[in-house]
Amino acid sequence: MGMVLVKYLNVRLVDTLLLMLSNLKYGDLSKYGITRPKLGPLSLKIATGRSSVIDVGTIAKIKSGEIQVVKGPSRIQGNEVLFTDDKSYQFDAIVFATGYQSKVKKWLKDDFGLVGLDGFPIAKFPNHWKGENGLYFAGFARSGLAGISMDAKNIADDINMAYY
Repeated sequence: MGMVLVKYLNVRLVDTLLLMLSNLKYGDLSKYGITRPKLGPLSLKIATGRSSVIDVGTIAKIKSGEIQVVKGPSRIQGNEVLFTDDKSYQFDAIVFATGYQSKVKKWLKDDFGLVGLDGFPIAKFPNHWKGENGLYFAGFARSGLAGISMDAKNIADDINMAYY
């Protein structure tokens, strides 16, 4: 929709319209811990090459409380994670959604040589998704949403095999 409108209207106006429609559809997501980028969706795409994405299934689960958005982790010890807001929780599994640029080198003590200087797994496709000691990498094959989906399925299958 936005790309069609931008043929006839300037980017800022289209961004404003898209944000208004998003607010009508989803409401204020900041109360759930989700903050919008400073730029509108088209301006963000132009400036950074990144696309804004809203997963409506995830938003519904966040609003129902089935999924909780938390602050960034500051320390992981065993299955306990301490967050930057000083809250801590225990988890059976930990999944980091790091976004479009890998920040893995900033938080992972890589004593196993799993991650290169670029923050991507050293293991290459098709086995890039499986690290060691229960560490998995989804979306690092640089193959878009289809690759992320394939990684997620492989990871889920591998975890499932560990429990059954």
